[in-house]
Amino acid sequence: MLIMHSDRQIFLFLSAIRNNKPNNKMKKITSLLMLLCLMTFSVLTVNAQNEEAAPEAATEEVESAEEAESAEEAVVEETAAEEEAPEAKESGHQVLKKKFIEGGPAFMALPLLCLILGLAIAVERIISLFWMSINTDKFVAEIESEVVAGNIEGAKEICRNTRGPVASIFYQGLDRSSQGSIEVVEKAVVGYGSVQMGQLEKGLVWLSLFIALAPMLGFMGTVIGMIEAFDTIEKVGDISPAVVAKGIKIALLTTVAGLIVAIILQLFYNYLVSKIDSIVNRMEEASISLVDILVKNKVVKG
Repeated sequence: MLIMHSDRQIFLFLSAIRNNKPNNKMKKITSLLMLLCLMTFSVLTVNAQNEEAAPEAATEEVESAEEAESAEEAVVEETAAEEEAPEAKESGHQVLKKKFIEGGPAFMALPLLCLILGLAIAVERIISLFWMSINTDKFVAEIESEVVAGNIEGAKEICRNTRGPVASIFYQGLDRSSQGSIEVVEKAVVGYGSVQMGQLEKGLVWLSLFIALAPMLGFMGTVIGMIEAFDTIEKVGDISPAVVAKGIKIALLTTVAGLIVAIILQLFYNYLVSKIDSIVNRMEEASISLVDILVKNKVVKG
């Protein structure tokens, strides 16, 4: 606005000079001086406006630079946060699969096979033992009521309709009671009790074999892994950790696999043994009760 005002003043001043008389020299000189003053004032005004606009532009440039720096800092912070962020944890299944591959499928498959077969035997035995378990006290009471009533055939029928080794032993004792001798009944009970013991312990031999075999297979993988490590050292001519790391890792992983399999199967084996011992104890108590019932009711001679 100041520049337009100054130009207008100069234009009016020139018009005034044009209208003056040309013979007046002093007026011309004075007019020229005033023109120079007006032009100087216009230049100064323009410079002042440029100086006022310069700080604003500088401020905008500074703000733009600050915004750019803050954006760069935000990007750097995000990158650092991503680098510092912990990696996603692998699941247990992924870790087992990774370690199985690192240990070598040829070596790790043998302990795994022992685990599968051992678990199959253990599960089958657990189901069978639970199926064989009955309420022994209730069963003995039913047999005693039939014997007291003199209905031996009814007692034998109860034995045939009841599962488990206790019922089988009772059936054999009742079947031999017709001979009238306590010795024959006891012999039949003891003999058939041994047969039932064998049925209860069926499969435990194989389970114990896998318990012993799994760590041995793991140790075999350990020895083979160490042999591979020494072969690598011989070829390379160096004993640095990078050279022997692979063989040692195979050795340790196979050992761990064998020990884990043995521990798991050992737990199942001990549980099965305790379950069988419990059933055998009930069998012995029931056999004694059967003999007492037969003697007490004079079915056999004591």
